[in-house]
This record gives sequence, structure tokens and C-alpha cells, in this order.
Amino acid sequence: MPNFCAAPNCTRKSTQSDLAFFRFPRDPERCRIWVENCRRADLEAKTSDQLNKHYRLCAKHFDPAMVCKTSPYRTVLKDTAIPTIFDLTSHLKNPHTRHRKRIKELTEEDIRKIKERRLASSIEQLASKKDAAEESTSTNEDEPQLSTEEKEFRDYLRSLFEVVVMLAKQSIPLVSAKASEAEDLSNNFQALLDYRMNVGDEALKKRFQATAVNTEYLSATQQSQLLDVCENTVREEMLMEVRESRFFSLVTGDLVEFGKEKHLPLFLRFVNQHNVLREEFLDFMSFDGEESELVERLEAQLTERWGLSMEDCRGQAHKATGTSTTKMKAVAVLLMEKYPLALHMPCSHMALNIHLANNLPFPNVQVVMETLRRISAFFRSPFTQDELEEAIATHYQKNEEKGATLKQACGSGWTLQHNVFDVLLDMLPPLLMCMDSIRDNKDGKFTEAVTADAYSFTETLSDFEIIVTIVILKNVLTFTRAFGRNLQGETLDVFFAANSLTAVLHSLNEVNDNIDVYHEFWYEEAVSVASVMELPLKVPRLFLRKQRAADVGEIQAEAYFKEYVTVPVIHGIMQEVEDMFSETNLKALKCLSLVPAVMGQMKFNTTEENYADVYRNDLPNPDTLPAELHCWRIKWKHRGKEVRLPTTIHETLQLPDVKFFPNVNSFLKVLSALPVLKLEDNRSETASERLRAYLDGMPTKQWNKSLAMLNINTHVKHDLDVMVDKYCRLYPEDDPEAESEEVASEEVAEEEVAAK
Repeated sequence: MPNFCAAPNCTRKSTQSDLAFFRFPRDPERCRIWVENCRRADLEAKTSDQLNKHYRLCAKHFDPAMVCKTSPYRTVLKDTAIPTIFDLTSHLKNPHTRHRKRIKELTEEDIRKIKERRLASSIEQLASKKDAAEESTSTNEDEPQLSTEEKEFRDYLRSLFEVVVMLAKQSIPLVSAKASEAEDLSNNFQALLDYRMNVGDEALKKRFQATAVNTEYLSATQQSQLLDVCENTVREEMLMEVRESRFFSLVTGDLVEFGKEKHLPLFLRFVNQHNVLREEFLDFMSFDGEESELVERLEAQLTERWGLSMEDCRGQAHKATGTSTTKMKAVAVLLMEKYPLALHMPCSHMALNIHLANNLPFPNVQVVMETLRRISAFFRSPFTQDELEEAIATHYQKNEEKGATLKQACGSGWTLQHNVFDVLLDMLPPLLMCMDSIRDNKDGKFTEAVTADAYSFTETLSDFEIIVTIVILKNVLTFTRAFGRNLQGETLDVFFAANSLTAVLHSLNEVNDNIDVYHEFWYEEAVSVASVMELPLKVPRLFLRKQRAADVGEIQAEAYFKEYVTVPVIHGIMQEVEDMFSETNLKALKCLSLVPAVMGQMKFNTTEENYADVYRNDLPNPDTLPAELHCWRIKWKHRGKEVRLPTTIHETLQLPDVKFFPNVNSFLKVLSALPVLKLEDNRSETASERLRAYLDGMPTKQWNKSLAMLNINTHVKHDLDVMVDKYCRLYPEDDPEAESEEVASEEVAEEEVAAK
């Protein structure tokens, strides 16, 4: 049951606000003062117990200095708190309105008594402050001081945590891999401890000065404990911000293997207290088990371990590739069944066409996508890139303009662009020529591993089925390219993309209805590319073998590719677009018309009220939303000529007067966290880019989940004192005082045994 504020002219209730609500005090004297300040005549006849049980005041009626937040979940009042902030006049503007909470009119006698009481209370407060100052002085003297051993132990721990944090920041593993079986493992952690002792770290010297040279300072278990404490401390810093912001979206990345086990990277997107959109990496989660097990594990991670509520999840995006795409799609469906507002959307980090192609479960399409990922890694070397550019120049020597355009297009990151299949198709002949040249390796500048990769690429790209698949993907995804580019654009572009989806689906349906005509043109294009590359036109060998085994007549190549490539791809893309942009998703994106620049583009003739029901329960005062939206539109429509319309959600949230529109403010924060919208701060790398940089820069055998998490989040506050406190609480057996107590108890036990 919701709590209603008892103050006059206050309509707040607990279900519509994050504000704390406080009971009237049981102490009769304090309760009487609360009632007097409220000026509620109808409450004067009630006892303090009745008031305590049935009536509340919200935090807005107290001086902020009187309200203490003891934890992210608990807000309390100081013992001496008195409500002093009330609206006692707004009802006068409409005298004919009935008021359930009538305000008492004060007599001269009442005013005199209140003044006397306030004077007396101020004298008491001065006296209590003086007493408190004296008590604090005596308390500080009586406080138990840390023993010398305990201080030394904490200094020692602090030095250890400094070393761990430094190793994580620099992407240095605690233990280096062996170059050969004959070599010993190189312990970077121990080497750094030695260095610190050599330059004068007294805390470490005292701890290890008597240790033998060839002895490890810390066991693998102790190092793991240090890493766990570091990781959990940094994660808790970020989670505190997520809990304060309340609403978030879940984003998952490509699978990462640690010790032959696949793990799913988990990111959270949220708007922090400074109204800045953040996306942070939190942890890796095991990918083992069925879809239902994965959902349960995901829920447990977010709720039980991180203290979040899945009811506050407003979006989900899964950047899956390869065989994991089907599993992650099933996970998204199961999550939406449980939490309908956790809208499944494409991720802003990935081009929509790449996302759609990744989600098609057909082997030939998956081969193309995996080949693209391998090509991207293959051409990171300047030697291979130079070879490719030389092949492009040779192939297009009669068309230098196209050759120059293609060279520019195949720069860094081209396999992640919206037009990737167009570029790939133009590049196929020179790409095959480049691979042949690398395989020949006349100059001997390529390693055996590189030439082996080049041979593998040649085999794949020489397959006519792959050529046809690339041509079909290029042509079908042409219809979604502009739509996807707008989704990754500015707020206005995203709004118009949401309104253009009907046209995209209409185009795809037209292709589907005239599939014979379209396939004929596309097949001819594939044949033309194959003839330039001098490749035979043939049906896949595996399919022919199955046909012969079934004793079925031979099928023509064109008919085969229509039935097994063109039709499945067009149907798959249509289904993916419809699933990814459901009616609820589009309603959410159309609410971007709240951004003033979008309003202006629409001539301030917007109807957010029609779509606002999606997030009605997330608003502080949903009943006043229509009136507030009207005022919001009027504010921007009649602005001064020198006032520029904010173009993004971020700009709008930074406005000082947005706080006077609480529903709009809350609405924009929820929308901002949707994973389809791009991160507006492009000055620094995203968390997913930092994760990729860590994995690319570290040998696979030395990947470490805890070090990866710390390395990705070096921008987060690393409080060494908090780490030391947490370690002492979690592992008290390492504390010197605990050790001395244990030794003493052992000695007593020995004496008792001897006495017996």
C-alpha cells in the first residue's frame, strides 16, 4: 500500500517518487511540534501512536541537513529533525476547491507560543552542540587505537594493492607465460614487490626481509584473494551509481574463453547523477548450460550479487556472433517474457546490417560472417594491408578512380561498416589475387601461419555458394542500410528512423512478393563476379551427394540458390527486423520527440502522450503528464530568438530548468539508457573497445578475468583504504592480531594438556 504525505498542499505518494517517507515520532512532545508545523487541525486530536502508525511526511518538508542516507537502500532522519518546509498558500489561489487536509488558521496566542518554543529550542540546540563537542573530544580520546602490528599489517596490504592495481592498469599479468618447457615461470608480482623493497617500502621490508630468496612472497591463493577484493571494490563503486540512477539496460558482448570455458561479458548502460549516459563493463558470466539456465544465472548475477532489480531493466542488446546468436536470441525472448519492459534492441556499437546478418542461422551466411571477422584480423598487419592495396591497384589499373575509392574504403574497420557487403563484393577479385600472392610468398616476408591463413581464405572465397551469398546479402540489406545508419545517428535521425520502418518493411515485402524477378537479377550478378574471378558455377558438393543418395533428379544451379539462399535470407531478414522493432520498441523510440530539436522539426505538433503509456509507471506524477507535456512544448515554441533548441537527450538533461518538468526529466533518462541509442561522449573509448584492446594486447593464455575487469575500469576510483578494510573483514585469519590470538590459544591448550 502506498504512503501519502500528510503535509497540506502536498500530493506526493511513495509509488510515484524515489523520496523517503518518515513516520510521525512516537515521542509525544516531538510529535506535537510536527503537527503544529504541519498546521493540520484535524491531526491535533490524534495520539502520537495513532500518528506514528497511520501518517507520514515526505523528505521534501525537512532541511536536507536533517536527512541522512545510511546506505543506497536506507534513508533516516536525525533524532532532532523537525519539519519546517511547507506550502501553506497555494490553496488560496483556488478557494473553491475542497481540501481534505485543511490548514489551521493561527491565533495571536498560537503565534506567541510558537515563538517562545522556537526560542527555547534554539537555546537547547546551542547547549546540545556544546555538549556534543565535549563528548566528541572525550570519545576520540577513548577510541581504541590500532596496535603497531595492525598498522604495519594495513600498510603492508596497502602496498600489495598498489602493486596489483598498477599491474592491472598496465595490462601486465601476475605471472608471465613460459617461453619453453625448460624455462621457469616469471613472477611479475614478486619482481615488483622486490623492486618496491629495494626503493624503500618499509612495510614490505618488515614483512619479507627474513624470507628466503627463492621463496614466493605470496601464494597463488593469496594473490587470487587480493585480485578478488580489488575487483569487487571497483565493481561496487560502479554499482552504487547504477542503483542511484535506478533504470539501466543490459548489454552483452562477444564470448571470451578463459581456460577453455566460454564467458559472456556483461555491460550495464545507465544515466548517472550528473545526467551523463554511461556504459560500464561489470563482469564475465559463464556461458555453459541451456537458455533457461543462462537466464537464471543472469538474474542471480544482477539481483542477488549486484543488488539490482530486473524490474528496472529497460533494455537489452546482445552482440553475439557465430553459433551463440541463436542461444542469445532465446535468452532475450525469455527475459522479455519475464520483464516486458526489458526491450530487445540492436546494440549501438554494431551496424544494423552486421547485426541482422549475424542473427541469420544459415551455415553459408555464418561462413561469410566468420570470414569477415578473420579478414579484419588478417589485415591488421601493415605487410598484408600493403599487399591488398597493391592487388587493388593492379586489378583496377584501368579504372584508377574506383581503385582509389576502394583503397580508401578498405581501411581500418571496414568489415564493421553498414556497406560492408558492397565493399566486399567489389574487393573479391583483388582479395583473391592478394591471397594468391601471399601464398606464393616469393620474398619470404610472410610466416607459415600467414600463408596458411591465406590458403584458407582462398578456398572459402573460391566457392561459388559464398559468392552468391555475398551478392544476396548485399542486395537484400540495401533496403535496411539507410535505416540502420540513421539508428546510429543523432537523436533526430533515430526519431525519423523509427517512423520510416513501415517503408523498410514494405520494400522487403515487395521483394518477397516478386522473388523470382529479383533472384534472376541477383543470380546474374553473382555469375558475372564468378566469371571475373574465373570460378566454376556449381551446386555445393554436399547437396549433390545427398541428392544422389535420395535418388532425386538433378537441380539447376539457379533454382538451388533461389530455394536455399535467396528465399531463406529474405525471410530471415524480414523476421529479424519485425522482432527487433516491435510495436513497443517503436513507441519508445517515437518518444524521442521530447527532445526540443525534434519537436521543432515537427513544428511542435508532437503527440508523446500516445506513446507514453510504455513508461507510465516510471514517472513520478503520471497523472499530470499531459499538462506537463503541454507546458514543455509551449516553453520551446515561444522561446527567445537567441535560444538554441537542444539536439540530444544529453543536452536536454543538462538544462537547469528541466528539473521543473519531473515527468519529462524521468522520461528522458529512461530513453537515454536504451541500448540502440549511441553514446554521446565520443572523446574516450567505450568499455567494449577497452575490453577488445585488453584481449588483443594480451596473449590468450594469460587472459585473466579479474585483471581484465580492473584494466577496463581504470577510470573508476580505486580506494586502497576500502580495499584494505574489505580484505581484513573477509580474511581475518591473515590479521596479525588474529594470528597472535591463535598462537596464545594453542599455548593455553598445550598447558592444559600438560596439566592433565
